[in-house]
Amino acid sequence: MTTRADRQPRTNQLSTHGLDLRYGDRTVIGGLDLVLPGGAVTAIVGPNACGKSTLLRGLTRLLSPAAGTVALDGADIHRMPARALARRMGLLPQQPVTPDAITVEALVRLGRYPHQRLLSPWSATDQAAVDEALERTGTTELRDQHVDRLSGGQRQRAWIALALAQDTELLLLDEPTTFLDLRHQLDVLDLVSDLHADSGRTVVMVLHDLGQAARYADHLVVLQDGRLAATGPPSEVLDAALVKSVFDVECQVIPDPETGTPLVVPRGRARRHAAAVAI
Repeated sequence: MTTRADRQPRTNQLSTHGLDLRYGDRTVIGGLDLVLPGGAVTAIVGPNACGKSTLLRGLTRLLSPAAGTVALDGADIHRMPARALARRMGLLPQQPVTPDAITVEALVRLGRYPHQRLLSPWSATDQAAVDEALERTGTTELRDQHVDRLSGGQRQRAWIALALAQDTELLLLDEPTTFLDLRHQLDVLDLVSDLHADSGRTVVMVLHDLGQAARYADHLVVLQDGRLAATGPPSEVLDAALVKSVFDVECQVIPDPETGTPLVVPRGRARRHAAAVAI
């Protein structure tokens, strides 16, 4: 039976209302009201242990709320069938566990699971989705390689290919640049940016680097101690007062010379000390 929610146009907007997320008796996210715009790239930033990854787990139903709701286009995700949600939302965890001795193509094929039906054979549509995901992530030549033998950047691309093969309208990435050198960080972020630009896919990702978040995201969510410190476009949100308040770091925020987006320049104590000695 088609419900009213099913008939509403899809905007792929995630939202929370009064969201509490806990591990045992410890509240990590408390009373969070948040709207993540559909069709945009959102970066979730904040200090270590402020609840960034926990929030992403709550947004993807990996962690059930102790209170409040998470909604996708106004529908509570915890009332949606698991397979239906998996056809709309893909997740790249922070440290995904790779099955033993699995090739890149076999890993990416796992992304088609939400689209499979009982006793239905592997289809040409499934294979086309896998081939396209491999091509988009530059991993076609690695398809027969074992994932555990790849470099960190190659492995991350293989996992992103899995998420792409899932063919979802939303892509959520938990620290996709962790453990990567600068070149591979930019490769991954450029890929994410291209995926958004080409298809209008909604992207939500946890990042640590404020400059990268400001450069690649349309929308920022700044968390502090499990609560919302600020949200909005980077140019409206990111300033020296916010960085000092949330990260306890003195800085200047200047326009990025390449993109014009906010660029955080920390005022390190060692540099200030060296300048004082020189005087």
